[in-house]
Amino acid sequence: MEPPEALRNLVHCFWYHCLDFGEQPVVFEVPPDGYAEIIFYFGSACHLATPSGWQLLPSPFLMPLLQQPARLTTINRLEIIGIRCFPWTVFELLGLSPGDAPLNLAAHALAQLHGPLSQYLQAGQLTEALAQVAQYGVQAQAQMPKPGWLVQAGRAMRAVTGTLPVRQVAAAAHVTVRTLERHFKHAAGYTVKDVSSLMRFEQVRNCLLLQPTTNIAALAYTLGYTDQSHLSREFKRYSGVTPAVFARKSLAKGPTIGPEVSAFPEP
Repeated sequence: MEPPEALRNLVHCFWYHCLDFGEQPVVFEVPPDGYAEIIFYFGSACHLATPSGWQLLPSPFLMPLLQQPARLTTINRLEIIGIRCFPWTVFELLGLSPGDAPLNLAAHALAQLHGPLSQYLQAGQLTEALAQVAQYGVQAQAQMPKPGWLVQAGRAMRAVTGTLPVRQVAAAAHVTVRTLERHFKHAAGYTVKDVSSLMRFEQVRNCLLLQPTTNIAALAYTLGYTDQSHLSREFKRYSGVTPAVFARKSLAKGPTIGPEVSAFPEP
């Protein structure tokens, strides 16, 4: 679902997905992309793998920009409503900063939507549920400053899917490279180069999801990588596997979590 006009500088889309994994627990991976996600989920408990063990995820929770696949586990039925945000605006939308933004949003005002959303889904009223989320976003946006040059920088990056050099992103936003890099990292928690690399990775990943037999060398040329080896290194950096391995998993048609985001169960 596309966001209302008032939110299009902040939110890429709203999405819903329902999965039934069956009676046995399943571990699946969500690969990185160029977005931050605010996730509401309903049904079975969902846990995230952390260095200290499996962490129970609240609803809602924030999935920030990933630098490597996130491993989650659940069982039986899982329904998800996601708010797919641009990384340079998500923290401002939440009224938080990257340094203090928690994964757990259960104490955030946004969490008040969980109960009503659950009722809508139980009644089969998905459209109403998504409209409720959009309405909250519009109300939050009304309290924010008017879009500035950071939004212009983001638009420039999105227009060419992360292939624009940092100096050209700065020129599109009419600021110096130093100003861009300082304020962008403060807003997103990552550099322009970090986010641009994830945008390009996302394009490769989406292409391999939709067309697993795509020629990797041709894809590298199209997306501005130095060569096929450069693409493969970057892809493995974010996914943990080579493009060829990822393509084979795509052919196996694992479950899909959200728009264009594949989540492959582990064997």
